[in-house]
Amino acid sequence: MVEINGSRLDARLDQFAAIGATPKGGVNRQALTEGDRQARRLLTKLALARGFDVFQDQVANLFIRRRGRYDDLPPLMMGSHLDSQPTGGRFDGALGTLSAFEVLESLEDAGVETERPIVLVSWTNEEGCRFAPGCMGSMAFSNGTIPNEWYDKRATDGASFASELKSTIESLPEARVKALAFPISAYVEVHIEQGPSLEAEGIPVGVVTGIQGTRWLQIAVKGQTAHAGTTGLAYRRDPLWALTSALSQLYQNIMPPDPDARFTVGRISASPGSVNAIPDEVTCTVDIRHPKLERLDEIEKEVISAINCAADRQHCAVDISRTFDMPPCTFDQNLQEVIIAAAGQLDLEWKAMLSGAFHDALFVNRVAPASMIFVPCHKGLSHNEAEYVEPLNALAGCQLLAKAATMMATGEL
Repeated sequence: MVEINGSRLDARLDQFAAIGATPKGGVNRQALTEGDRQARRLLTKLALARGFDVFQDQVANLFIRRRGRYDDLPPLMMGSHLDSQPTGGRFDGALGTLSAFEVLESLEDAGVETERPIVLVSWTNEEGCRFAPGCMGSMAFSNGTIPNEWYDKRATDGASFASELKSTIESLPEARVKALAFPISAYVEVHIEQGPSLEAEGIPVGVVTGIQGTRWLQIAVKGQTAHAGTTGLAYRRDPLWALTSALSQLYQNIMPPDPDARFTVGRISASPGSVNAIPDEVTCTVDIRHPKLERLDEIEKEVISAINCAADRQHCAVDISRTFDMPPCTFDQNLQEVIIAAAGQLDLEWKAMLSGAFHDALFVNRVAPASMIFVPCHKGLSHNEAEYVEPLNALAGCQLLAKAATMMATGEL
């Protein structure tokens, strides 16, 4: 049995958390920044010291490869990401990447020869907060190409994606640049749950069955600006009244009767934004999620209908566009069974879970069997500087990854 060095894993987490550390204990290590490059250089240094092969691709995905007995077999892949939110936590992404590295080190320590090679990946720009969309690295890997429009993108700080990508790749000359995509046998990712259920139930690991679908809408309701004090009800064309009445109806009708549904208005604004003027236009974003594609379609139609009906009553015009559409995915059943069997051998209690957030595994699942292992995070906090994972839970997730990876890469199953 491969023994995980929990103290080493904790030390690695501390070491990487120091890169981009914030005063409140979190991390600001956004994609393709100098902090991101520093983390990539540290991981590369650690990997080369252990004799692992290191390479990257044209979208700056970073790969660390441990050879197998039959080295030309498609490798087992595991990993996550190292980039963070502007006020992110120290475990989101980093735990999965460093757990995978600890598995490679533990296999090396034990002298275990696997049938096939194992590759650790640190995906580029999972978070999507500096450059949109998120999951750029895994998306490009699964598609086998980088969309041309990405090169014209600008970061929230004005930086050019093309320039920052080039600088990031060039900052790591030790890692040769290889083709964008290559065959893999399977992919497993450890990640914090980003929700409270595992901690609340006292369960150390979750086996993720899939990821719910996500759809984003941009909504604009257009009315007429008029004086707040002199314009009576009969003469108003108030887009904010229309929008808020529709949203009130949707809040009542979508989530309460359907526990699997998610409906969120994350951003709302009114123009001209004067305290004593009826707005002429209001805009908002809507995020809807559901594990079933047909229900996702139904919710979108319900949102569009409610907005249009409310706007008609106020004699307002409506413009609704879909800005993001990610269908739900189901992870490979055989791979889940391997992870469950590994949990049984380790005597780890586990729970089947659906992911509410999307991850790199969703895109890899399009080209190879994929699954995920969740570990509890304190109070479910994530994308937050207070994000925390108990060392014992981090260790449990890493042990399960090691056992499952060994079973898959040594031919035990």
